[in-house]
Amino acid sequence: MADPTAAGRRVGGTEHSWCRGVPGGTGVLVLAFHLSRPVPLPLLESALHRLQTSQPLLRSRLTTATPDQPFFSIAHSPSLTVRPLAASNILPSPPASPSHFHALLEHELNENPWSSPDPSHPILFATAYDDMPEPGRTVVALRFHSAACDRTSAAAILKELLRLIAGSTKEEEEEQEEFHRAIEDLIPKQDARKPFWAWGKDLVGYSLNGLRTSTLPFEDAGSDRRSEVVRLVLGVDDTQKLLNACKVREIKLCGAMSAAALVATNASKHLEKDRAETYSVVTLIDCRKYLDPVLHDHSLGSYHSAVINTHDVHGGEELWEVAKRCHESYSNAVHNKKHLKDITELNFLLCKAIDNPQLTPSSSQRTALISVFEEPVVYGSSELQQEVGVEDYLWCASVHGAGPSIAVFDTIRDGRLDCAFVYPSPLHSRKQMQELVEHMKTILTQGSLNGGD
Repeated sequence: MADPTAAGRRVGGTEHSWCRGVPGGTGVLVLAFHLSRPVPLPLLESALHRLQTSQPLLRSRLTTATPDQPFFSIAHSPSLTVRPLAASNILPSPPASPSHFHALLEHELNENPWSSPDPSHPILFATAYDDMPEPGRTVVALRFHSAACDRTSAAAILKELLRLIAGSTKEEEEEQEEFHRAIEDLIPKQDARKPFWAWGKDLVGYSLNGLRTSTLPFEDAGSDRRSEVVRLVLGVDDTQKLLNACKVREIKLCGAMSAAALVATNASKHLEKDRAETYSVVTLIDCRKYLDPVLHDHSLGSYHSAVINTHDVHGGEELWEVAKRCHESYSNAVHNKKHLKDITELNFLLCKAIDNPQLTPSSSQRTALISVFEEPVVYGSSELQQEVGVEDYLWCASVHGAGPSIAVFDTIRDGRLDCAFVYPSPLHSRKQMQELVEHMKTILTQGSLNGGD
């Protein structure tokens, strides 16, 4: 049980929905990085302890003894132990994934300590994999509960952890007295206000739209599921052409990515040209800048909200006509502050999908075709990465509980678009997803060949 003298607070509404979702398999966030040289465990543990000291949330435990009122309890001092594991005991033979790093990432996404009946768990676990097939390599994996860590937090943690491992002499931040409140408690009152009748109307609207939307075809809806990953990488030139084409059309990358998925999914069904299908797109928005007080990227926690839009797609439609609709619908939702006003409704519907999978197609718990982030993480290589020996890194979250068919975690690193597409298997097969992602890649590259023309 958590230390009864520790500080803490009750989880908020969005955090509570993650507490409901993670045991079933959605919301285990993994930050993994591949090192070209071994990292001594004492050094890694020391760096993580220093990180926990400056960020109290990272040394908290999530107590769920009372399901309706889970609680973050902050330990007075760091106690994280890095678990050493031999990669050879984990990696399949022959490997089913494109690389050993990829296979270990997938393994971590499906390790779920929060699914056990223990009423109290740390929100952070750390593993160091040695004995890699490539001599001298190490993979470090940090596994977070999504109630305490979103994608923005993971990016900030990677930067700070590498600095600490490298032994940077930069002055460290002072320890925070407490971690920030839940997102619902930080939304300005004028942005959160909604009449009861409007709440009911939106709830019914979301529910009806969910019932009429189509999905990517299911290949095995009856077997136990796990999260797998397919990766999409564009070269520097192709990435720049795509970004330029988006800029000329005043469409964000998330709109183009959503549209490519819609067009590729529709094409995979070989429908008649005049027949349309309706698909749902979830756009995840980092709300830190909308809160009071405004939070910074290094303010750790779960501060993303979502807007859900549905789109009718006909066979033969092109990338940019669909991308324009995707961009306009989510932009209008943000303009009307639905990313702040509708948090309660969307959390309610997610919990209903968790509790009543029969309400979703084939009891799949699929709540949308695709989820995308409003903005990609822009990350450049640094001297610290070279000093520590970082060869590759990824952060993404599991989705095989309630969630979309495709969850996109996009990064622009050193000018290259690098995306992890996470999907539930065997509901969707790796072959099916690889074909879909390759088609999306073709749609994006061909659609941006002429820039803004």
